[in-house]
Amino acid sequence: MGTPLLPKVTIVTPSYNQGQFIEATICSVLNQTYPNIEYIVVDGGSTDQTAEVIRIYQNRINRVICEKDRGQSDAINKGFRLASGDLVGWINSDDVLYPGCISRIVELYNQHQDGSIYYSNVLDFINEQGEKIDLFRVNIPNRQHLLNKNYNVIQPGSFYPTRLIRRVGFVNETIHYCMDLDLWLRLLEHGPIYTLNQESIAGCRRWGATKTSTGGRKFLHDIRRVLQHYGATPFAQNHLRIQYYLFKHLMKEKLSMA
Repeated sequence: MGTPLLPKVTIVTPSYNQGQFIEATICSVLNQTYPNIEYIVVDGGSTDQTAEVIRIYQNRINRVICEKDRGQSDAINKGFRLASGDLVGWINSDDVLYPGCISRIVELYNQHQDGSIYYSNVLDFINEQGEKIDLFRVNIPNRQHLLNKNYNVIQPGSFYPTRLIRRVGFVNETIHYCMDLDLWLRLLEHGPIYTLNQESIAGCRRWGATKTSTGGRKFLHDIRRVLQHYGATPFAQNHLRIQYYLFKHLMKEKLSMA
C-alpha cells in the first residue's frame, strides 16, 4: 500500500465581536482528525471577550492577526494571502467544523485534483447553544446551475485550491453579503466542483445578529448584482426567485407600518 497523501490545508477564521461563539469555532478546528492543518485567525480588533479566548489557544494557532480591517472579506483575504496550504477555506467565528471535515475534504481532493471547489451538499444549522435545529441541502453540479437556477452555496466546510484562489484574485472586498457566491462563480471558471454527498461536515449558526438574518433586501440586492455581473439570463429561476423575495420583504414592511 502507498503512503496516503497528506496535503496541507489552511483554515482561516475572520472574527469580530463574536466572543460568545469563537471558542467553539477554534476548538472545532483544533480538534480535527486530520494532521496537516495550518490555522490562521484574523480578528478585526474585537472589543468583547474575543481576545481573551484567542489567548487561551494562541500557542496552538499558527498565526493570529489582531488589527482593524475593512470588513469580513478583507479579513478573509489577509488569511488567504498568508496561506501556505494546498487547499484553503474559511470558517466564520460563529460556525463550526465537525471533527472529520478536513479528512473527508482531503480524501475528495486526492481523488479529484482538478477541482476548483470541494464541499458537502448537506449543512447543519445550529442554534446559539450549538444544538442542531435544521438541515440544509443544495446540489451544485456546475457554474451554470449556480448562476441561473439556484444561487445558494454551502460555504462552511468548503475548500479551494490555494493556487486558484490566488489566480482569481482572492475574495472581492467590495461585496458585503454574498462574497462566497461571487468567489464560487469565479473559481468555477477554472475547474469542476466536487461534492461529498449526504454528509454534513459543518454547522452554521443561526442567531439574531448574523448577516444572513439582518441583511434583508440588501442581501438580495447584493446577490442580484453579482448574478447580473456574471451574465445570468434575465428570466432565469434565480432572478424570478429574487424578485419574489423582494416582493415579500416589501409587503412585510408595508404591513408592519399599517
